[in-house]
Amino acid sequence: MAMMRAIGLMSGTSLDGVDIALIETDGETIRVERGHNNFLAPLGPTGYRGYAEDEKALLRAATKDAESVVRPDDRPGRLPEAEGFVTRAHAEAVEQFLADNGLQPADIDVIGFHGQTVIHRPDHRISIQIGDGPALASRLGIAVVSDLRRADIEAGGQGAPLVPVFHKALAEAAGMEGPFGILNIGGVANATLVDSKGGVIAFDTGPGNSLIDEWMQEREGKNLDDGGRTAARGRPDEQLLAWLLTHPFFFRRPPKSLDRNWFSHKLAGQLSTEDGAATLTAFTARAVARALDHAPEIPTRWIVAGGGARNGELVRLLNYHLRAEIMTADAIGWSSAYLEAQAFAYLAVRSMQGLPITFPATTGVREPISGGVLSRP
Repeated sequence: MAMMRAIGLMSGTSLDGVDIALIETDGETIRVERGHNNFLAPLGPTGYRGYAEDEKALLRAATKDAESVVRPDDRPGRLPEAEGFVTRAHAEAVEQFLADNGLQPADIDVIGFHGQTVIHRPDHRISIQIGDGPALASRLGIAVVSDLRRADIEAGGQGAPLVPVFHKALAEAAGMEGPFGILNIGGVANATLVDSKGGVIAFDTGPGNSLIDEWMQEREGKNLDDGGRTAARGRPDEQLLAWLLTHPFFFRRPPKSLDRNWFSHKLAGQLSTEDGAATLTAFTARAVARALDHAPEIPTRWIVAGGGARNGELVRLLNYHLRAEIMTADAIGWSSAYLEAQAFAYLAVRSMQGLPITFPATTGVREPISGGVLSRP
């Protein structure tokens, strides 16, 4: 199949903004170049459109209103307003990205539009990512693939994580051999585990940055714990950590996925700012370590991506608890910040080609299936 130019858009559960990435792929292979440390890195520029504080507040309110959803098409409270905003913000992000890189809409074959997750309850066959795919395609004049989780959910899968098929393609392009893990730490953390025979399992491990970010926002008015410095000054509450890790989610066998609303930063409310940050950071790291209870083969190497890769204290704790070689995606020439956006570009092309994007070992769906809704301008 011919190579296609695809843009991927990702707005994660951390509610910080829109990540944008351009890759070239035929839905199976990825056009790459020899990069840092002799690893292979995907070609293509990246971009970012941050959310202002009032925009974040709207998304938080919409996420709260989504708790009353009972059907996939329900849009109570501020959800319609938030959906309109998400669509506009993504359109603005793409328009600026094209201008910055001297590109025209005709240069792009497809956009992978994840949207903004406001609720994820796969056991009730509900996972809503707000954002209007047809409206985005119409405004930009580019084909858009959106609603990438719904087909999997309707077929009995978890609808998450979606990125493992991209992780595996990227690792194959780089010549990596198992056993290894790729850990993406966004608002929620998810792991792709590849064994020495090339077998893949994937699942959410637990909270990622969301609890830490919310803690810092409440206590210090900051969007995150920069570098993990606040956590590094504190001491984790071991009793609280032990209790948190008894949550039934950690005992479920994968595939499994997490609704970010299952855990709250307020559970650490009695602690000092530093000790609370230390506890919530340790919770993320130990939840990843608990994932090894379900690994058919223990990884000897981990690649860490997402916002969590920039948290030095979190990476230090992962190194301690996983007892394996830990490298950030940036250190091997990949992109820690834009790996998920690249993944949604890849998934959009796979969707257009009718190739599967979810699998029994990644979402629990009965058989490999494609997904996504194609909207043409």
